[in-house]
Amino acid sequence: MDQILNKVGSYWLGQRANKEISSVGDDINSLSSSIEGGAKWLVNKLKGKMQKPLPELLKEYDLPIGLFPRDATNYEFNEETGKLTVFIPSICEVGYKDSSVLRFSDSVTGYLEKGKLVDIEGMKTKLIVWVKVSCISSEKSKISFTVGVKKSRSRDAYEVLRDGIYVDKF
Repeated sequence: MDQILNKVGSYWLGQRANKEISSVGDDINSLSSSIEGGAKWLVNKLKGKMQKPLPELLKEYDLPIGLFPRDATNYEFNEETGKLTVFIPSICEVGYKDSSVLRFSDSVTGYLEKGKLVDIEGMKTKLIVWVKVSCISSEKSKISFTVGVKKSRSRDAYEVLRDGIYVDKF
């Protein structure tokens, strides 16, 4: 009986240890990407290149300031090429006041143009299923999401910064 209990106990402990080790690995990966984004921000600050806040950059390019989750504060922007990379602490979903939902990977890239973010990687929206967003364009009071087909939504739903809700996978 003792042998059986020892085997069951060691099996159970092994399973728990594997889960904990896996969880620690996920935490380290998340921390690593957060540190990477923060380190780049710090280096730019030390070089004297102070970045404007992400909402200001979006507003400057005529996009709604609440397009990304509130905690997406670290980003890289190459003014020459227009390439934008936004670092998000963890994969998350954001719900907007028009009932639409966007899902974000831990980094989103695209090319910023006046009134547009094109060639997007790392963003999905929920239609019937989750579909990849490839382009966002802003025209007056509408914001359009291209996901194979163009879907227009009310722009004012995206004018407020919102918190993301943690999800397991992108």
